[in-house]
Amino acid sequence: MSASKPATPTFSPDAYGATDFAKVDAHTITAEEYDELPELTEADLKAADTYRGATLIRRGRGRPPVTQTKKLVTLRLDPDVVERWKASGPGWQTRMNAVLREAMP
Repeated sequence: MSASKPATPTFSPDAYGATDFAKVDAHTITAEEYDELPELTEADLKAADTYRGATLIRRGRGRPPVTQTKKLVTLRLDPDVVERWKASGPGWQTRMNAVLREAMP
């Protein structure tokens, strides 16, 4: 194999199921082993999978629903106006919305 693709071990079904659960259950965790465990942060807990028994509880896909959604409109503007807003960088549509809101009677 090449250096960029090292040889990977082949799959062997005999390698699975060889855990000695009696030995695992008999092991007691020492204070030194606790020191090796990383502290969990709020971000870690939010990203963790949730199980109910052996069933994975899946989170919904995409963004969470918002209470006030935006309305999609088609608006004809002069090209120089659009280019100037786009040149202001990311978030130009949000800034344009704020300016229009201020101009509302």
